[in-house]
Amino acid sequence: MTTLTLAFIFALLTSTAVRIWLTRRQMTCVSHHRSEVPKEFIDTITLEEHQKAADYTLARGKINQIDTLLGAVILLLITLGGGINWLDDYWAAFKLPNPWHGVAVIGSLLLLTTLIDLPLSWYRSFRIEARFGFNRMTLKTFCLDLLKGLLIGAALGLPLIWVVLSLMNSAGYLWWFYAWAVWLSFSLIISWAWPIFIAPLFNKFNPLKDEALAERISQLLSRCKFSSAGIFVMDGSSRSTHGNAYFTGLGRNKRIVFFDTLVERLTPTEIEAVLAHELGHYSLNHIRKGLILSSILSLVGFAVLGYLANWPEFYAAFGVAQPSTHSALLLFMLASGPFLFFFTPIGSAWSRKHEFEADTFASQHADAKDLITALTKLYRDNASTLTPDTVHSKFYDSHPPALERIAFLESLHKAQGAI
Repeated sequence: MTTLTLAFIFALLTSTAVRIWLTRRQMTCVSHHRSEVPKEFIDTITLEEHQKAADYTLARGKINQIDTLLGAVILLLITLGGGINWLDDYWAAFKLPNPWHGVAVIGSLLLLTTLIDLPLSWYRSFRIEARFGFNRMTLKTFCLDLLKGLLIGAALGLPLIWVVLSLMNSAGYLWWFYAWAVWLSFSLIISWAWPIFIAPLFNKFNPLKDEALAERISQLLSRCKFSSAGIFVMDGSSRSTHGNAYFTGLGRNKRIVFFDTLVERLTPTEIEAVLAHELGHYSLNHIRKGLILSSILSLVGFAVLGYLANWPEFYAAFGVAQPSTHSALLLFMLASGPFLFFFTPIGSAWSRKHEFEADTFASQHADAKDLITALTKLYRDNASTLTPDTVHSKFYDSHPPALERIAFLESLHKAQGAI
């Protein structure tokens, strides 16, 4: 057993243990505070609503522990257990030329892992989400979404894999740089095309019909010097009662999207405040910074893969009998996960910092009190726990905990009043 093998096993076991430990901490903390609403929310969230959020968090925690253990077992079977070798041997019988053989191996593995995850995905939607009154998806819609996702993934992903493998086979020493350039271009094109060509395959998007609200939003966009391709309402209620709002697209294809459930529950001033927060992410260049960081990290990743693909010990460490470009790509994609897991808190902290900055921006272009009431409604309606475990939150949460965020917004509201 090589040093790399031992390092991978250690990283996998440690990351799995930490995941379960963090989940159990979260469940223990939420359960401990289940019987009492935090005093900051006692006038806006009932005990029944608070307990529903706690029970929802506990139910998701239980299934997440199963998912974590199952994921670790499957990863071991695919790598050290010989899964890649088995798929290689299976497709070898068809005598496909390269890189088609590699595309078949990677594509079939992705399909298998999707099917393995299917029972848990079904359970989350039709047991947990349905139990707490969130799921509105029918089995037919669930199956159609799965089929559409697989077809779109195949139509877009398999050609990308073919190009990357072709570059690995024939582009020389700097193949990893050319492959990175292709991947980056592909990502940007998909981000640009998603709202126009792909998202409508899953949901309906209609222009915002409320003229008064549309005018209020237009004025906000003008104050923030932001242009978009339109304001749309998505039929999120066809699948779930959860509410949200988001930006999508790049360049002239930027769209503002509200879930219909959000529009129904929030007042116009609250919607304006939520949108001001989202505009803050764009105005403060959070999106651009994220793209730049993602590009740099992916470049480093491809460079590392360029080195590992020429290192025989890399294949030997995972028992791969026939070193190949596709097995190098697969091993890197799979084996890097347990190592990268330990960097999660850094990304989470960076994201929370951006959330505070966007809240500050929102308070400068809308009323911070409206953002507080909007967030409180979202916490309540989405059954978000108000009492997360501190360690779990620091490790995972991309948004500040409810109590911390509301306290920050309250300070901004007081500052508004002092001006």
